[in-house]
Amino acid sequence: MKGTTYSQLQVFHAIVAEGSIRGAARKLEMAAPSVSQALKLFESNLGLTLFNRTTRKIELTEAGRLLHDRTVDAVSTLNFALESVQELANEPQGKLRITMPKFVYNTYLKDLYPAFCQRYPDIELELIISDATLDIVKEGIDMGIRFGNKLEPGMVAKKLTNPLVESLFASPEYIEQFGAPTEIEHLQQHKLIQYRFVTANQYAPLNLMQDGQATQVDFPYALVVNDTDVMVDAALSGLGIGRLVLPAVKPHFESKTLLPVLEDKWPTIQGLYLFFSQNSQKVRRVRVLIDFITEHFQR
Repeated sequence: MKGTTYSQLQVFHAIVAEGSIRGAARKLEMAAPSVSQALKLFESNLGLTLFNRTTRKIELTEAGRLLHDRTVDAVSTLNFALESVQELANEPQGKLRITMPKFVYNTYLKDLYPAFCQRYPDIELELIISDATLDIVKEGIDMGIRFGNKLEPGMVAKKLTNPLVESLFASPEYIEQFGAPTEIEHLQQHKLIQYRFVTANQYAPLNLMQDGQATQVDFPYALVVNDTDVMVDAALSGLGIGRLVLPAVKPHFESKTLLPVLEDKWPTIQGLYLFFSQNSQKVRRVRVLIDFITEHFQR
C-alpha cells in the first residue's frame, strides 16, 4: 500500500456513494479525469481492482466491497474530526443531509426548516423524505428521525416526542354508507387501507387494544399504499379505513373531513427520535441542527 493517501481513499468512497466517476467529481468538486486518475493510482498502490467498469456502469469488486465496508466508519470519523477543527474559525457551513418519514416532514419539519436555513445561510441543507430505514453512514447522511431508539453501534439517539398513538379513521361518507364499527370484530365487514414497507416488502401489522392487551388484527384490504399522503387521500375518498399516527391526521379530525374509528382501541407506539453518528455531533454544522430540532420539539 506504499503511496496510498487519505485523499485517494476519499475519492474511492465518493465513487461508491455517487455510483460514478462523474458523480464523485461533482461531489468532490474535482475534474472527472482527476478522479479517474486518483482511482487508478489507488488501485495500483493496493495491487487490487476495486471496480468492474463497463461503458454503462461501474460496480464494486469483492475486494472493493470489503475495503468499503471496513473503512467507511473510519473515513467518516476522520472527516468529522477534520471538519470539527476547521469550523472553529468559521460560521457553520457546508452540506448537511437529514432523512425522515414523510409524515414527520409534513407534521413537524415543513414549517420549521425555513427558519433554520435563514439562521444558517452558509449551510446547504438537504431533506431526504423517505419512509425506508436507511443506513445513514453508508448513505452519507448526517442524521435522521425515526420511531424508537433501537440503533446500530456507534449511533446516538435523542428523544423528540413521547410515545405516539396510532389512529384509525374514515371519511364521513364512508361511515354513512357502511356504518362505524364499535367492536374489533365488526372490522371484518369493513375494508382497510393497508400500508406496505417498501424496503422490507411487508405489510405493516395492525395492533389494536383488546382487554388491555395488544391484539394483531387483519381484515380485508381496500387498497395497499407505501405513502402516508396516499393513505390519507384514499381515506378522504371514502375507499376504506385508514391508519396513521395521530399527529399526522389530527387536522382532519378537527375539520371533521375524517372521523376517528374505534378510538378506545388505538395502540400506543414508540415516539420519535433524532439519531446520528456518535462522532458527527462534534461537527458544528451538525450540532446546530441537532440543537435546533430538539429545542423545537421541547417547546
